[in-house]
Amino acid sequence: MQTQERNKVKLLTEAIAASQEHLISIQKQDGYWWAELESNVTITAEAVLLHKIWGTDKTRPLHKVETYLRSQQREHGGWELFYGDGGEVSTSVEAYMALRLLGVPETDPDLIRAKNFILDNGGISKTRIFTKLHLALIGCYQWQGLPSLPPWVMLLPEQFPVNIYELSSWARSSTVPLLIVFDCKPIFKIDQPINLDELYTEGVENVYWELPKSGDWSDIFNILDEGFKLAENLNLVPFREEGIKAAEKWIIERQEATGDWGGIIPAMLNSLLALKCLNYDANDPIVSRGLKSIDNFAIETESTYCVQPCVSPVWDTAWVIRALIDSGLAPDDPIITKAGEWLIDQQILDYGDWVVKNKQGKPGAWAFEFDNRFYPDLDDSAVVVMALYQSKLTNENLKKQTIKRALYWIESMQCQPGGWAAFDIDNNQEWLNSIPYGDLKAMIDPNTADVTARVLEMLGFCNLSISANKLTKALNYLINEQEQEGCWFGRWGVNYIYGTSGVLSALTLIDPQKYRAEIEKGATWLMKVQNSDGGWGETCFSYHDPSLKGKGDSTASQTAWAIIGLISAMTVMGKKALPTIEQGVNYLIKTQNSDGTWHESYFTGTGFPCHFYLKYHLYQQYFPLMALGRYQAVI
Repeated sequence: MQTQERNKVKLLTEAIAASQEHLISIQKQDGYWWAELESNVTITAEAVLLHKIWGTDKTRPLHKVETYLRSQQREHGGWELFYGDGGEVSTSVEAYMALRLLGVPETDPDLIRAKNFILDNGGISKTRIFTKLHLALIGCYQWQGLPSLPPWVMLLPEQFPVNIYELSSWARSSTVPLLIVFDCKPIFKIDQPINLDELYTEGVENVYWELPKSGDWSDIFNILDEGFKLAENLNLVPFREEGIKAAEKWIIERQEATGDWGGIIPAMLNSLLALKCLNYDANDPIVSRGLKSIDNFAIETESTYCVQPCVSPVWDTAWVIRALIDSGLAPDDPIITKAGEWLIDQQILDYGDWVVKNKQGKPGAWAFEFDNRFYPDLDDSAVVVMALYQSKLTNENLKKQTIKRALYWIESMQCQPGGWAAFDIDNNQEWLNSIPYGDLKAMIDPNTADVTARVLEMLGFCNLSISANKLTKALNYLINEQEQEGCWFGRWGVNYIYGTSGVLSALTLIDPQKYRAEIEKGATWLMKVQNSDGGWGETCFSYHDPSLKGKGDSTASQTAWAIIGLISAMTVMGKKALPTIEQGVNYLIKTQNSDGTWHESYFTGTGFPCHFYLKYHLYQQYFPLMALGRYQAVI
């Protein structure tokens, strides 16, 4: 028995060392970590369209996009929203469009397979609003079938019940430029025009160019839209010029020096489309920087070229620091010191859009990306604070003041229900998700259990305090969010495994005895959904179908989340969960590659539930290391 135990310890030690070695080997020269953030192919397809519209396609290696898109096509002929979903019509239409723009003929065998998949799934008429928008830009869909976005929306004051600051940060930064685009309704000339008539299941001559109806109260927006369209046709749109000028000014003010807008590709693409509508020149510094920022999000290999939706260096760096220290690397190791000091340099000391709803807060947060002054977020900021707290840096006084400033900002961002959202405070007008334009159901940014748990974990882990009233409100909110089965919803990670792990980590640090029942219930649920191979997995379809909570093929990242949550729960459960944890640890050790890495094909990150998913290529590296390190500390 002792020999067997020694072998287990040896395998664990070797797995940790190999993982650490890999992560250390990929640290960037400036001290940060950063890996690919993968999404579906629409981001790349829309970048192709943008460059065709601007005439800048010949100065980018877009010919490599064809190879990339072909590699992502599945046997059924379509392209996926997330790995293994069986294909999705909007994603497939945009991939098809991009291949046609790149000169691939309609008769190409791959496009014939794609066309059959698209037609079998309803064709262009069944696609999302944003797919139809991109087709309309080159005359492949009629603007009449898209919702109106009157530019006077830009002029609505902060005090008005509806204004641009009631939209989530990502919706706002993407929508303001579209006020200009939807007003102009351009059909841009490109060097090799295409039509996609073959993708209308009902035949292009039979298309009803109108907004779909839901058959409920939200159809009132269709009536309003008809009124907006009538005003456009009669040239009676009030404050049209003023709204367009205000939108143009807003766009220019929010461009980073690096050219980014909002740190996300949709905002960057839409801003450049707006500037094109306003007749900016491709060599204008604002446009040139904007196009360059998209290049910076691209990944080019010898044969492929694709564009990421976003980049995650701050997020990745903070988590790697935590994983390395949790697994035994010294807090004052030069590797940690360099990364920690890089993070301190990334703290945002500018006032962003959050100040519109939060007049008391002072800047001191972090964003997800390299450059995103206007949109720092709570999740990143809380994780960075924990990473810095764990680290021992050259200037500890600076570190303490950095954390103090961040804490003040985070506390000031608490929402009325008691939780924290990602980017804003009280951004929760649910009805906005019902407007025709908002068919991704991502128009708002309400407080969520996973972000709230992260903030509370930060407070407990770093021995930080906020007012007793605010803490009580946050805890009450979190307890009320627990599902009947014992789990918690994961807004930003897939899904209930992610949410439950985060909440368990928080509650066990804040007041484990008071919340003993909730902790045990959450941990018991995690134990119940463990797979027979010892791992955990959850499909993205759990956002569509709650019966799939905690169900899916095992992945390294989701297994790690479950282990982390269960180890936290040992605070109140003792060793009850230890056999389950050990099975999970064995799964991670067995599935680790010889170079210390793990691989997973599934998407375990969430952009917009049900509509947009992400695969963080470092999730499968630092979360398993963290889980193994924490397990080593408790055995």
